[in-house]
Amino acid sequence: MKVDLKGKVVIITGGGGAIGSAMARQFSQNGAKVVVAGRTAATLDAVVEDIKSKGGEALSVVTDVSDKKSAAQMVAETVRRFGRLDVLVNNAGINGGPQYRKPIHEYDDDLWERIISIDLNGVYYCSKPAIHQMISQGQGGSIINIGSIVGLTPLRLQCAFTAAKAGVFNLTKAMALELAEHNIRVNAITPGWIVTKRQLELWLTPEADAERNARQSLKRRIYPEDIAKLALFLASEDASAITAQNYIADGGWV
Repeated sequence: MKVDLKGKVVIITGGGGAIGSAMARQFSQNGAKVVVAGRTAATLDAVVEDIKSKGGEALSVVTDVSDKKSAAQMVAETVRRFGRLDVLVNNAGINGGPQYRKPIHEYDDDLWERIISIDLNGVYYCSKPAIHQMISQGQGGSIINIGSIVGLTPLRLQCAFTAAKAGVFNLTKAMALELAEHNIRVNAITPGWIVTKRQLELWLTPEADAERNARQSLKRRIYPEDIAKLALFLASEDASAITAQNYIADGGWV
């Protein structure tokens, strides 16, 4: 997919993960300067080096999105390096692994706090300084929040993740409503079951593939690159009339 993002500066939180790194590469390949933010320096640096090896411009910034000061520093470092900010992708998020999935009356309180602080508060904390920067530039911008289908159709034993992602959807609409006067568009992307290289290597069995196929209308795997291309479109001028929308990329699961 090709769009023109030359001169644009993009922050991607959770940029070291499968979806975040795919988005970082897509944005770079289309001319954007990319800031890859996340918690693990080595993982971020590997993405940045890969982008630079292909002629792109990128910066890694170690960031804890659940800390408002860290989120503000992420934006400040972006502006110091590249002079502006045009696109923010709130991609960082966590969920409890299978061993932590319990009914709500047995759910771990500390895990609840951690998931809400990253998956929901993190969107708020990262967006505020980004919005101030975009408004100061006077040229609008784009914010893309990454949700999950469990925020639309709750699954059992994931109450914190479900609550956080449901909150992201309405926060997206509230942001879009309030920021339209500044020409800042805010949209959400809702992935379904995304197949990563690590899953393929470690545990994605034919049985698991069959389970996914049974849930989806489209009988195909969905990869990080599918989400990255959708984010690229929403950040581009081709989507200049689109705001307050939630794009579900789940192969027809929901």
